[in-house]
Amino acid sequence: MKFKYINSKNHSTKKRNKKDIKFIVLHYTGMQSEAVSIKRLTSKKHKVSTHYLVSRNGSIIKMVDEKNISWHAGISKWKNIKNLNYNSIGIEIVNKGHQFGYENFPKIQISKLITLCRLLMNKYKIKSSNLLGHSDIAPLRKKDPGEKFPWLILSKKGLGNWHNINKAEAKIEIKQPNILRNKFFNNLHKIGYRYFDKKKSSKFDIKIIKAFQRRYRQNKINGLIDNECIQISSYLAKDLKN
Repeated sequence: MKFKYINSKNHSTKKRNKKDIKFIVLHYTGMQSEAVSIKRLTSKKHKVSTHYLVSRNGSIIKMVDEKNISWHAGISKWKNIKNLNYNSIGIEIVNKGHQFGYENFPKIQISKLITLCRLLMNKYKIKSSNLLGHSDIAPLRKKDPGEKFPWLILSKKGLGNWHNINKAEAKIEIKQPNILRNKFFNNLHKIGYRYFDKKKSSKFDIKIIKAFQRRYRQNKINGLIDNECIQISSYLAKDLKN
């Protein structure tokens, strides 16, 4: 696979072993243009970076060697792992994001991203379930890659998790709000999400619910737990056998 190279010095000097790489984390750049994004990802002032950047025309820029720890994930949790920079490869996908005019992802961009993810997952023996979005691991801070990102298309290529639940199949009928919440957040904990108490509600719940919906119920991002969310999360929690 052909890459362009733009070096970013925003990474740890300590090298990591191949076996330490267990995740791929997908981001959108969330900036006005690709040029502005590259400037930030190489800026010593901002101290952020990525291993790869996928342009809207499908070209791929390698910015940090995979053996180095890129600063892309920030404060993050997934299952029993904190601060996923150490264990992950970061991929930035050029898109203006929610702040600057969230765009659809071009087919060529997604096609090249799929090829890149397959290459990296084969090289490092990364599980399909360990292909994550930034909002999965940092739901209180991040929305990317967002509800327009085609997780379903990736799942059909064997990349990432999905489900087989549609609205017509959401037959579970739980009406008590406390039971809905407990069931939903227990499922989320099994899937890998963190930043919540399984038994006690919080003002942050809505952000976590929306993070789940942006990935798995993209047509309705309302931050409310309904029976469709229960059905989808139950399917995923069972399917992952956590």
